[in-house]
Amino acid sequence: MNKLKILFSTLLFAGIVSACKDDLDVLNPNQPDSKAIRTETGIISFGEGVYITGFKDVKYYDGVPGYFWSGAIANHELMGDVIGTDIANIFINQIGCPDEVTLDNGSVLVNPNAPSKQVDFIRITANVNSTGYQNSIYYEWAYMYNINNLCNTILSNVDLVNYSGDAETKKSVLRAWAYWWKGYAYSRIGSIYYAGLILDNANGEAVTGTNGNYVTKEAMIAEANSNLDKAAGILSGLTVNSDYTATMQGLIPAFNRVGRGGVLSPAMWVRNINTLKARNVLVNTRVKDMTPAKWNEILTLTASGVTSSDYVFTGRTNATGDFLAPTTGSVSAKTAGTSTYKISERLIQDFKAGDKRFTNNFKIRVKSATDPTVTPYIGETSRGNAFFTRWELINRGAAGSEGEAGVIKFADQNAGGYELFLASSYEENALMRAEALIHTASIDDGLALVDAVRTYQGSALAAVSATGLTFDQAVEELRKERRIGLLFRALSFYDARRWGVIDPVSAGGGRKNAIALSKTGVVSTNATINYNFLDYWDVPDNEIVYNPPAAGSAPTTNPR
Repeated sequence: MNKLKILFSTLLFAGIVSACKDDLDVLNPNQPDSKAIRTETGIISFGEGVYITGFKDVKYYDGVPGYFWSGAIANHELMGDVIGTDIANIFINQIGCPDEVTLDNGSVLVNPNAPSKQVDFIRITANVNSTGYQNSIYYEWAYMYNINNLCNTILSNVDLVNYSGDAETKKSVLRAWAYWWKGYAYSRIGSIYYAGLILDNANGEAVTGTNGNYVTKEAMIAEANSNLDKAAGILSGLTVNSDYTATMQGLIPAFNRVGRGGVLSPAMWVRNINTLKARNVLVNTRVKDMTPAKWNEILTLTASGVTSSDYVFTGRTNATGDFLAPTTGSVSAKTAGTSTYKISERLIQDFKAGDKRFTNNFKIRVKSATDPTVTPYIGETSRGNAFFTRWELINRGAAGSEGEAGVIKFADQNAGGYELFLASSYEENALMRAEALIHTASIDDGLALVDAVRTYQGSALAAVSATGLTFDQAVEELRKERRIGLLFRALSFYDARRWGVIDPVSAGGGRKNAIALSKTGVVSTNATINYNFLDYWDVPDNEIVYNPPAAGSAPTTNPR
């Protein structure tokens, strides 16, 4: 990608090969033009490497927040206020710290950090090249361009390999794989950064793998969809045969091919693409700016989106932590028990009475096993104002704590116990469709899908469809369900942004009637939280310093 020295970790670090040989059998070509990649086993193994080079290895690393799914994604869940933290590593406590919290007695908990506003913190403290690994907003950019570079390398080598069996099917699967992950990476760049780079050449080729032609976030989403369409076009011409299956099995690690994960058929894969494209529309458009045409676009895409019986792209832990470590590999793992992240009072507030997903996954924090006195987590109060909480996420992998069968588990720290959704899911597709239906005068049809998701996850809640709910009441059911049913799927911040929650209270944003705790644990039930977060991040300075914008580039700094 650039001179960030990400070069997707010299494609794959040599140490990864030995560490992951048994479970994630990735070859180490070392260079994009290595002869190793120009063998059938080599290029398929290289494609499997997206799970390492795309989500685990970049130039910088801090062991407390961890890799992509526990660190970079935590930024989303912190800003979406489903978790909180007072851990200061790479400033994760500041990235999700609101400007202020006004409690029931009128007292105000200001952001105690310096700078006190998130936007100032990002620009003055974090997003400076000299901060190196401390730049919180660097990570997602780096990981996603790692993925993009890996995919470009596949595409530049796929025709240079001699294949056994059905060569055209194998090449088509590899191309679809590359375009899918390019589309995924560009989707994430365009959904969080104000500008991005469209890069189609691999590092090491005759043409450099980077450029200074920054484009708008809208252009990044358009390019994401273009790549997703290319993948769908390839897949529409494929049928499942032994070579299709074998190639997919080579690309997806065995430990990720369980539960909802598996070998996707071409039709399933296309439905995953449609769901991701629907997401690109929904999460990048403020609700107030949604038009009938956009709602109808979502209806069209979700009508052919992921179904409840489809396989999707998932991640699992294994004992050696090749892709995800059981106790540290995800936001879920780092929230369970008394860990890095803490469950937000506002998430708990969104559960309806009788929801088994609540009783199956959360418990009140008490002083000890023998003393049931409620003991909120207060922590280091000089590092935030909203992470104080009375609640704890239960590790359902602990012996004797398996939970109720048939109810979703939000945390399981056993190897293979937790199912992480990497991209599309049935619940997301259903809830996007539900929201579009509610906003296009089909309220009960939309609520029926909310009911379906709740049933699918074992909530045991009574149906809300056909109960005469108004539009506003239906929207509230949808809002709550997206926060709960899509917990830890990296969507909470997108929702807070498009709903206007992250905007200043003075501009109609923030959250009112919120449950919040004081620094001494006193509970307010009618608090107001003024988040005032930046909606799209500036391009990381780690990129700009070494790859300055060329003449005519789109702005790389959000004018907000």
